[in-house]
Amino acid sequence: MFRTAMLFFLSLLAFAGNSVINRYALLTQHIDPNTFVAVRIVSGAVAMLVIWYTVKVVATSRQAKRQQPAVTEAISNVARRGTWWGAFTLALYAVAFSLAYNQLETGFGALILFASVQLSMLAVGWVQGNKLTAKEALGSSLALLGLIYLVYPTLGVPSSLWACVAMVTAGTAWGLYSLHGRGSASPLTDTTFNFVRATPVVVLLVIWQYGDIVISPQGLVLAVCSGVVTSGLGYAIWYLVLPQLKVSTAAIGQLSVPLIAAVGGVVFAREIITQQLVVAALLIVGGMLIVIRKPTKPLK
Repeated sequence: MFRTAMLFFLSLLAFAGNSVINRYALLTQHIDPNTFVAVRIVSGAVAMLVIWYTVKVVATSRQAKRQQPAVTEAISNVARRGTWWGAFTLALYAVAFSLAYNQLETGFGALILFASVQLSMLAVGWVQGNKLTAKEALGSSLALLGLIYLVYPTLGVPSSLWACVAMVTAGTAWGLYSLHGRGSASPLTDTTFNFVRATPVVVLLVIWQYGDIVISPQGLVLAVCSGVVTSGLGYAIWYLVLPQLKVSTAAIGQLSVPLIAAVGGVVFAREIITQQLVVAALLIVGGMLIVIRKPTKPLK
């Protein structure tokens, strides 16, 4: 239980870091959205391949004392690793997120994204037979209310309807990617080859949306950090913990990401702890605790 909770928290921490890195890189114009996505996915794929090879191939080879057969077998089975559906939803999320995030106010973008993630996961889970209990519905509602309260001061009229649609698309794609990961038997392998498979998809989408390329050394570093650490490793941890979570728990956890980012601002940027942050934290964490508790009868 403790291990699951720690992995769950680490994955959410990675998601919060990803949001901060993405927004900072794009708002400071260190890199354009298309190039950021391309570098993020490609660097993530390369890094995860190195990690996968080290963990799965070299370790297995040494244990069996027959390195070449193990390498040959691993390479020959690449086609069966990851899925095109996982790769497509990953690529769609990354592209839509980067294109929309810097065109929306911080609060509005976060609200659309994480509400879309939660609703898409709960809706698909409902269709698959994972119906919400009364306590889960209450907890999810409280957490969503907490998110709205957290971002309310920065809410405004969206300047771009297209950006709103793109953010809903990103949230839905991430929700579907997460649900797909609940069936993963090998999180590291599936994450690695989802990134590998997503690379040509992202390249095609970037070419289709081709514009002026803007990139600085700092922008490159930020994109690589996003791809390797907060995306590659973070998503591998997410796929590792997902099979151990209920759909409702995984969905409501997404609503805590903006809260984690806000708490990070207090810890690392010495931002002030406001009454609004405390109330939002109580609502979100309280909602999560309600959902985690043993469910009662499902809603009809």
